[in-house]
Amino acid sequence: MSYEFFIALRHLKAKRRTGFISVVSFISLAGITVGVGALVIVLSVMNGFQNDLRDRILGTNAHVIILKYHNQAIEGYKELISRIDSMPGVIGSSPFIYTKSMIAVGSRVDGVVLRGVDPEVEKTVTDISRNMITGDYDFTAYPDSLPAIVLGVDLADRLVAHLGDTVTVASPQAARPTPLGLVPRARQFRLAGVFDAGMYEYNSTLAFISLNEAQDFLDMGSAVTGIEVKVSDIYRAQQAGREIVKKLGPAQYRYNDWMNLNWSLFSALKLEKAVMFLILVLIITVAAFNIISSLIMTVIEKTREIGILKSMGATSRSIMKIFIYEGLALGTVGTFIGLIIGYVLCILLAKYQFIDLPADVYFINKLPVQMNPWDFALVAAAAVLISFLATIYPAWKASRLDPVEAIRYE
Repeated sequence: MSYEFFIALRHLKAKRRTGFISVVSFISLAGITVGVGALVIVLSVMNGFQNDLRDRILGTNAHVIILKYHNQAIEGYKELISRIDSMPGVIGSSPFIYTKSMIAVGSRVDGVVLRGVDPEVEKTVTDISRNMITGDYDFTAYPDSLPAIVLGVDLADRLVAHLGDTVTVASPQAARPTPLGLVPRARQFRLAGVFDAGMYEYNSTLAFISLNEAQDFLDMGSAVTGIEVKVSDIYRAQQAGREIVKKLGPAQYRYNDWMNLNWSLFSALKLEKAVMFLILVLIITVAAFNIISSLIMTVIEKTREIGILKSMGATSRSIMKIFIYEGLALGTVGTFIGLIIGYVLCILLAKYQFIDLPADVYFINKLPVQMNPWDFALVAAAAVLISFLATIYPAWKASRLDPVEAIRYE
C-alpha cells in the first residue's frame, strides 16, 4: 500500500474535529449509493420491458410477412410455402387471411381483427396455440354445428362470451349489393376457445377462425392474404424477407418484418432508456458535488498536516494523490453498495413480481426485469468516473499549498 493511499484511508477513518465534514461525506456516499442503485434497477426494468414486449409480439405475430402489392390476394400459396420452407434460416411458414370485422354476442357489439389460419401449420410460426387458457385451438371442435372461433381473453370478457356461445361476425369485405346498398355479410360461429397473448392490444382485438372458413366467408376462393414466416434469427428478419422476396419475384411480392412493424414502439423504448440513464446520472452528479464540498473542507481542516508532509519531502503530486484517493474511496464504496442493493432489488422484483401494471396502458400486467452485466459495468464506470472528476479541483488546491504558510502559526 502506498503511503498516499494509507493517509487517505486514515483521513476517512479519523474522528473529525468538525463533525459536519463527516456528515457531508456520509451524504455523498449515500447519494452515490442511491443513484447507482436506482440506475441499475431502472435499466434492468427497461431491458426486461423491451425483451418481454418483444417476446409477446413475436409470440402472436410472425417474424416476416409476405404480401402482394396493393394487398392483392395470393393464389397458389402452397407452392410458395414449399419454396419458402426450403430456404436456409426459415423455421416454418403459414398462410393467413386478415380482415377487420364486427363481432357480436347477443346485444354486445365490438370491432375485431379477424384472422383465418391453418391451426396445424400456424403452430410452427406463432405461440397462439400455447397461449390458450380455456377451450382448444381447434376449429373442428363443433363439427356438427356452427364453425368454431377463438377469441382473446379481453375481447371475450367485453362481450361476456363463454365457451359454446354463439358469436356473430359481420365483414364489410364480403358485402353484398342490395337495393338498399351494400350489406356486410354476417355469419355465426361457436366460441371454441379463449387465448391470452400477454398483451392487452392482442387480447382485446384478435379473433381466429379456420383458413377454409375465412376463404368461404370472404369469397376468396383458394387465395390468402399473405404468408407468415418464422426465421431462426429474429434480428436477421429484414435480410430474410429480402431474400424471400428476391426468390419469389420482387415485381409481385413485398415483405414486412416485425422490427419495421413495431419500429416506433421500440425506438421510443430505446430513447426512453437513454433519457432515464441521463436523468439518473444527475443523482450521482449531485452526490459528486458533495464529494467536492467534503474534500474542500478536509483540505481546510488538514492544512497543518499538509504543510508538515510537504516539509518532510512529500511532493505536490503525492498530496494530490491523497485527496484523489480519498474521494475515489467514497465513490467506489458508494458504487459497490449501490450495485449490491440494485442487484438484490432486481432479483426480488423478478422473483415475486409485486408491482402490477395496468395492462391497457403498458401492454403487460407485470413489471419485467432483466439484468445485463454490461449495464452494471457502464453504471459502475460512470459513477467512479464522476467521483474521480469531483476530486480533481480539491486535490489540486491541496497540492498548491505552501508549506511555510501552512505551518507558520503552528
